Amino acid sequence: MRLTKAASVGALTAVALLVAGCSSSDGSSSGGDAAGACEPSDGAVELTFTTWIPGIEEVVDVWNEANADIQVTVQTGPNGNGGTYQNFFNQLKAGNAPDLGQIEYDALPNFRVQNGLTDLGACADVLAAQGDFVDWTWDQVSFGEDGHAYAIPQDAGPMALFYRADLFEANGIAVPTTWAEYAAAAEKVKAAGGHITNFSQSDVNQFAGLVWQAGGTWFSNEGDEWGVDLAGEESTQVAEYWQDLIDRDLVSSVPPWTSEWDNAYNTGAAWTWVSAVWGANSISSGAPDTAGKWAVAPMPQWEAGDEAAGNWGGSSTAVFRGSEHVYEASKFALWLNTSDEALTLLNKGANLYPATKAGAALPALAEGVEFYGGQAIYDVFAEASTQVPAGFTWGPTMTQVYADVSDGFKGAVSGSGTLLASLESAQGSTISTLESQSIPVAK
Repeated sequence: MRLTKAASVGALTAVALLVAGCSSSDGSSSGGDAAGACEPSDGAVELTFTTWIPGIEEVVDVWNEANADIQVTVQTGPNGNGGTYQNFFNQLKAGNAPDLGQIEYDALPNFRVQNGLTDLGACADVLAAQGDFVDWTWDQVSFGEDGHAYAIPQDAGPMALFYRADLFEANGIAVPTTWAEYAAAAEKVKAAGGHITNFSQSDVNQFAGLVWQAGGTWFSNEGDEWGVDLAGEESTQVAEYWQDLIDRDLVSSVPPWTSEWDNAYNTGAAWTWVSAVWGANSISSGAPDTAGKWAVAPMPQWEAGDEAAGNWGGSSTAVFRGSEHVYEASKFALWLNTSDEALTLLNKGANLYPATKAGAALPALAEGVEFYGGQAIYDVFAEASTQVPAGFTWGPTMTQVYADVSDGFKGAVSGSGTLLASLESAQGSTISTLESQSIPVAK
């Protein structure tokens, strides 16, 4: 999930490793409450739900009005790595966690290894809803395990190519459909006085989305063991591609989410952005002078004719270990993330892009967007969402991974080191971090 510029930066600013936040009372380090307890409670139930979604109170009010016996109290806080995740870990350790909480996909493994999640696999309604969600989003919450669900998918961040349609047309440059064409277009854009895009030194989860599109993954998980592969074949391919653009000064390196970054897009110094669906609002708010000049196309492909997209962002609704009302909490979480009523309100109030297959057909997402020249841009993202490969796995120490890779990327864009060397270095530090936390590493 991406809501604000501050939220995207916040994902990299947590200094403490969340994985040290708590441990289960029996000393276990993986999984969650065993699937097997999902029975209705006796009498009326009161649930607590912690999230940072803007306007969420309005959505919950709709539920409360229709469900007198299951009332939900909302607790709002900062974005996950801005403080809410650490609060969750503290509450789990103290035994007073809320019933439900918002957790981004890349943070779920952290909670799982600390035994902080309830496995909803025993809830028949939850497993029956699996087919309602885009396949890869369910993979994110089930960790690829049949019959298990450690959260309910909420939103997604399928990626596409935002581009200045007017500048491409005026300069006779074709919109690139492959990464080779993108590099060739970058040369022409530079000749015209601009940069095709900005390479972010800190949005490592954007880079992960590019690796995801290429079919790679950074982690694997079997039982308690975690494999680490930050510099695998696909990661190397992506790193060497962007390193070449950096070395040839075909991309800029302005710090993202700054006024300088906004200005580059607002003045035409930057012509494209490979970003997620939530990026539509980031461009319109940051580059208001360019209204009507942008369009959206599918991500460039590694091979002509391929149809693959990456993902950047996305959240889930989890039921925490210790909740006494798993059945009722799962009912609310399903309603929140599958009902047309809730999804429409979440899209309207917080620009969330649904993780459900039916959510892509919401009336609000079918309309043309004035800022993008009237293009129905969400049609592009609806298609992209179905093209995100399943199987991408996040690790349990992503805050550390993001920080270490970002440090290396900053050096790479300034000519000290390379993107690939940054990934190789982070590979080693990630393994060391896992071992220091007694998390088994596959050899």
